[in-house]
Amino acid sequence: MYPNESPLLSNETIAEKLNFFATLLELHGENEFKVRSYYAAIFKIEKIRENLASLPQDNITKLFGKSIGQKIWEIIQNQTFQELEDLLAQTPQDLLKMLEIKGLGVKRIRTLWKEAGIATPEMLLEACENDKIAQLKGFGEKIQDTIKNALLFIRLNAEKLLYAEALPMQAAIENYLQASPSIKRFQVVGEFRRCLEVIETLAFVVECEQDLHQYLNACAFLEPNPEKSGIFVWRGKIKNLPLKVEFYLANENNFVSLVFLLSASEKHLVYTFQNQTLLELAQKNIWRGENEIYAKVGLPYLPPEIREGIFEFTYTQTPSLIEKQNLKGTLHAHSTYSDGKHSLAEMAKAAENFGFEYLGITDHSQSAYYAGGLSVEKIAEQHQEIQMLNRKNPLFKIFKGIESDILGNGDLDYDTEILKTFDFVVASIHSNLNMNEAKATDRLIKAIENPYTTIIGHPTGRLLLRRRGYPLNMAKIIDACASNKVALEINAQPIRLDLDWYWVHKAIEKGVLISINADAHDTEGYQYHEFGVLIARKAGLSPEMCLNCMNKTEIEAFFKSKK
Repeated sequence: MYPNESPLLSNETIAEKLNFFATLLELHGENEFKVRSYYAAIFKIEKIRENLASLPQDNITKLFGKSIGQKIWEIIQNQTFQELEDLLAQTPQDLLKMLEIKGLGVKRIRTLWKEAGIATPEMLLEACENDKIAQLKGFGEKIQDTIKNALLFIRLNAEKLLYAEALPMQAAIENYLQASPSIKRFQVVGEFRRCLEVIETLAFVVECEQDLHQYLNACAFLEPNPEKSGIFVWRGKIKNLPLKVEFYLANENNFVSLVFLLSASEKHLVYTFQNQTLLELAQKNIWRGENEIYAKVGLPYLPPEIREGIFEFTYTQTPSLIEKQNLKGTLHAHSTYSDGKHSLAEMAKAAENFGFEYLGITDHSQSAYYAGGLSVEKIAEQHQEIQMLNRKNPLFKIFKGIESDILGNGDLDYDTEILKTFDFVVASIHSNLNMNEAKATDRLIKAIENPYTTIIGHPTGRLLLRRRGYPLNMAKIIDACASNKVALEINAQPIRLDLDWYWVHKAIEKGVLISINADAHDTEGYQYHEFGVLIARKAGLSPEMCLNCMNKTEIEAFFKSKK
C-alpha cells in the first residue's frame, strides 16, 4: 500500500451501516417492506466474496437496485450517507442505548418512545420501578422484570471493560511508560495480570527515579483524579472510556513485594504457613522475584492467573498450564454455509496458516434460520466439499461438524440418520433463554445424554457486561458430562468466555475434557483463541485435559471412539 492510499472499506462495514439505517427506519415507523429490503441487501452482502468497494458504481446498482445501490456507493465514498445522517439527527441519542437492553426489540422501543415518552435508559428504569411498563400493551409484568434486571445489570457494569477491550489500553500505557528514561521498571498487576474476564481498573507498579505524577499528568490519553491520588499512588482514568487506572510508586527494595501483593486475591494472600500469611511474609523482606516468596513457604511458583485462593495450593510443583501453541486445531467455526463471512476453503486455509492441523467446521443447524442454518440438502453439499478439500490437501484435515441447536425439549436439531453423518457435534442453546434452573439444567442434560453430542458449546449462554447466563446447576451438568464423556467448551469470544474459569476447574476435577474454541465467523476470528487460553490457564487446565490439544490423528481416533 502506498503512503497516501487508504484501505478499501470492508463489506462488513457497509453492511453495518445499512443495518443501522434499517434499525432507525424501524424505530421511526417506516414501511415494513422498505425495512425488509435493507435486511435483504445486508444478507446479500454477507454472501458476496468480492469487496464491494472495488466495484464500479454501475455494478453495485445492478446488484442492489438504484436506491440501495446509491447508498452503498455513498458509504464507500464517505463512510456514511445523507439519509442515515438525517435520520440520526432526528433520533434522541439515549434512545439508541436502549437497543442494547435485553428484553427489548426495536418495535417495543418505538412503543416506549412514541406512546410512553420514554427515551432514555434512566427513564425506562424509573418506569419499571413504578410498575408503569407492565401496564403498556404488549409488555406485562414478566417483560417488565426482564427489562428492569437487564438495566440494573448494565448499570452495575457501566464502568467495566472486557479483558480484550482493556488490552490495547494496557499496551498503550506500557508503551508510554517504556518511553520514559527515568522509569527503571514496571509491571501490570491487579485484575489484568490475574486474567479476569472483566476489567474495572488497570493497575501498574512503577519504579521511577523522578516525578512519576508529573509524567502521568502529561499523558494525552490519561485523565488524573487528584482527589483519589496520593504521594505513592496516582489514580485516574482513560479519557473517553470508563476504565480506571492506578499507578503505585515503588522503589528498588519494595518493587517485587508490591507486585506480588497487587497480583493476588485476598484469599490467596491469607494462605498461612507456620503462623505467617503470604501477605505478612511479602511485606517483611526484600525480594528479588516472586518465586522467592513462594519458596520461603515451601510452595512452587504459582502464576498470577491462578492466585485466587481456591485450588492453587494443591500443587507440589509449578503447574504445567496450557499455552496457545499447545492447541492443534479448533472445533467451533462457521463458514458462508451459514452465517460466516468466509468460505469453507478460506476458513480451512486460514486455520492452517494459523498453525493448526485441523478445523472442525460447525455451521449452524436448521432451526437457526436467523443464522442461515443448514438444511439437509446443504449438509450433503458441504460434506462433498469437505471431502474434496481433504483430498486436495492431505496434510490438513477438515472434520465434518455441526453446531446443533438444543431444542426446547433438549433434543438435538436433526434426526439420528443425519446426526450419524457428522464426525462430531457441538450442541448449543440459542433460543428460549428465559428458563428457570430446573428447566435449563434438564434441557442441557438431555442434550448431553444424546449419544451424538461431543461438546457442549458456550454452556451458560452468558454475554459479559450484557446479560447473565441462564441459571444452571453446573455441578449436575459436569457430572452428566463426566458420565457421558462429553466435553465442555470454553468459548473464546471475548464477550462470552463461557464456561467460567471456576466451573472449568470443577470440570477438570471430574475428568471432563475441555475444548477451547474461537467460535470464529471469519478468518480473523481464530485470534480469539488467545483469550480462551487465558481462561483455561486461570482454571488450571493442562494440555492433557484439552480436547483440541490432541493432534490430528488422536482426535480422529477420539471421534471414532465416540461413535
